[in-house]
Amino acid sequence: MTDNLKAANTPSSATPSTAFPQGKNVIAVASGKGGVGKTWFSVTLTHALARQGKKVLLFDGDLGLANVDVQLGLMPKRDLNDVIRGRLSLDKVVQHYDEGGFDIIAGRSGQASLSALPSQRLALLRDQLLDLAKRYDVVIIDLGAGVDRTVRMMSASAIRTLLVTTDEPTSLTDAYAFIKLGAAAGMSKRVSIVANQAPNPIEGEKTYKTLLKACENFLRLNPALAGIVRQDPRVKDSIRSQTPILTRSPNTEAALDVEKIAMYVDALIKKAATA
Repeated sequence: MTDNLKAANTPSSATPSTAFPQGKNVIAVASGKGGVGKTWFSVTLTHALARQGKKVLLFDGDLGLANVDVQLGLMPKRDLNDVIRGRLSLDKVVQHYDEGGFDIIAGRSGQASLSALPSQRLALLRDQLLDLAKRYDVVIIDLGAGVDRTVRMMSASAIRTLLVTTDEPTSLTDAYAFIKLGAAAGMSKRVSIVANQAPNPIEGEKTYKTLLKACENFLRLNPALAGIVRQDPRVKDSIRSQTPILTRSPNTEAALDVEKIAMYVDALIKKAATA
């Protein structure tokens, strides 16, 4: 694992920039690689915040491989593709998810043009989202996996990015790469770690500390731990049933863990509002 992280510690070509506009109530959810439960976590975090009385918007920012609507069993009539093509403004594609009590902006799965937007169009979309965010208590952006230009720009618009990882070596290596590129772009203090699919809290702490040690040794950074989400068979059950776990199994360990992280997010936003 350490050897993999050393290999990832190569000079970065990212250009430092702190000029991106930010939303003080915007939280991004990212992962260095796919398959770590990022979208499930985004959906559950949004639902948990809504259950805490917040007005929340979930934005499917995985442009090209969107699947928030799939996880929730929705068939949206309008989505980001309508905005990209200039047919509708962003606020017109918002859909309320009654069962969860929150709003959604769906993406368009398999639409490669969305993932290859020119920088100006992407910046316009980001600006529209930040303007729309003023109507909400919290906006959660479910980013695509990886560290491409779209992910970096949307991540930079958030006050904090929750980076989801597991104990798999490839997941940790890619999470480290995400942090490194973010640091090169001036976002070194805006990433917190979520250790997902942990067999137990002790193993979750080990996952976090492995990543933390690499960041401290190679980047002189110490990203905070947002929380640990325990492995739970009812997560797969909720995904298969296209029903949020907080609806289907609200008292399960994984659901309770995400609710704790929702309190962490709430504290971040309250702090940002007074800064």
